[in-house]
Amino acid sequence: MENPLKYFAELRDPRVERNREHLLEEILLIAIAAVLSGAESWNDIADYGEAKLEWLKTFLSLPSGIPSHDTFNRVFAALDPEEMEKGFVTWVSSIARLTAGEVVAIDGKALCGTRETGKKTLVHMVSAWAESNGLVLAQRKVDEKSNEITAIPKLLDALELAGTVVTIDAMGCQREIAGRIVEKKADYVLAVKDNQGLLSEQVKDSFLLLESDAVDEEIDCGHGRVECRRCSVIADLSLIEKAAEWTSLQGLVRIEAERYHKVSGKTEREIRYYITSLRPAAAHLNRVIRQHWGIENKLHWVLDVGFGEDLSRKRAGHAAQNFSILNRIALNLLKQDKSSKRGIKGKRLKAAWDQPYLLKLLGI
Repeated sequence: MENPLKYFAELRDPRVERNREHLLEEILLIAIAAVLSGAESWNDIADYGEAKLEWLKTFLSLPSGIPSHDTFNRVFAALDPEEMEKGFVTWVSSIARLTAGEVVAIDGKALCGTRETGKKTLVHMVSAWAESNGLVLAQRKVDEKSNEITAIPKLLDALELAGTVVTIDAMGCQREIAGRIVEKKADYVLAVKDNQGLLSEQVKDSFLLLESDAVDEEIDCGHGRVECRRCSVIADLSLIEKAAEWTSLQGLVRIEAERYHKVSGKTEREIRYYITSLRPAAAHLNRVIRQHWGIENKLHWVLDVGFGEDLSRKRAGHAAQNFSILNRIALNLLKQDKSSKRGIKGKRLKAAWDQPYLLKLLGI
């Protein structure tokens, strides 16, 4: 695995020179190594450094020893998150190999622990997930007085998406976003919900009044349930007003999902609608839409359960945003490692116990 640190070489040190007792690159490396080994807080990172001091001295200079937890907090709270994210995207671009037709799912996630007492605002991140690569490609923070609609175009601008299929939930179903995706030489599948008003009604009417061009059905069994997903597609856009304003729009999609839970005996039914720039092929679109949920199951769920991100109380400055980048660096390194068949939790334990394995993950 390639060492990600070199891609942060241009990161500006926010400290005044007389207060730089510890090298910035060493602060970054200790933090990444600690998070790979299970650390979830600044105290964890400082304790990890102290416990591994003699080993760390074999390849780090550590002129003033291990930074305190307050130092880690102050440094990451002050680091420019835009520079951190730029370095992260450059590093991921060097290891990702996006293939033609790969699904890149974009979705938002709130860091619930960042809500301050008496305030409604909390840190909200939008991430891009490459399903086949199993990598977080990039992330952007949603501005406090804005929403995902403004963050998604910035995220798209940071990515190389040629040949991929970008999937986004209903928040991203905007003409500007569809146009931006096509400008990046990619295709889109955008969810349509009631917040789209007239468009949502017209898509539903199309499936009521027009005959579907093709239908595909998939059945999955696992996790105590049986799920059937029926995908219907329509190429006729005659009922969609101003369809030409949606760049490269080619088809409408309906997913009828039915889940039977074996333990409770209950059945859940759900109908979802989408618009797409892809040729309306039912089997292909059924798979693409299914893959979108990888961002929930393989990224957001893992960050919450495996990395404790939702419980994080980091609130100072840019600390929460920058720690989220550390988590995503660690997750990408662990996902890319094929030498161990353990899950994320098992690999983090192995990194904590097995120093050669940790060095391999870090590319040192």
